[in-house]
Amino acid sequence: MISKWMKVFAAGALAGLANSLVVWLFGQYGISQALGVAISPALSPSWLYPRIVWGGLWGFLFLIPVLNSRPWSKGLLLSLFPTLGQLLVVFPYQTGHGVGGLQLGLLTPVLVVFFNAVWGVTAALALRLAR
Repeated sequence: MISKWMKVFAAGALAGLANSLVVWLFGQYGISQALGVAISPALSPSWLYPRIVWGGLWGFLFLIPVLNSRPWSKGLLLSLFPTLGQLLVVFPYQTGHGVGGLQLGLLTPVLVVFFNAVWGVTAALALRLAR
């Protein structure tokens, strides 16, 4: 059982790194800004570390049995949980950017869905490779 917990945490943490790099690259290459979204973080340990840890914690979602266990579909489905957390809790209450982070730009929710889909699919594929 502990082995399974370690695997899902590690997969989620790896996916948190992948997600963070995609968010950073979108900012670096001006993709976020071109879409009218003010998300352009600096790639620093203080920004990256919490995202990796939270990615690992969200990885525990992969302990939930889901019908149709194809990695990409399970990853996409489970990525909706951190997406909702970001849009409905983090943005309005922790960062003050409003529900959905709309103060960062009208397409912020779309980017958050995409970024978290990267997390979900990466975690699902990492778990599949770990078997």
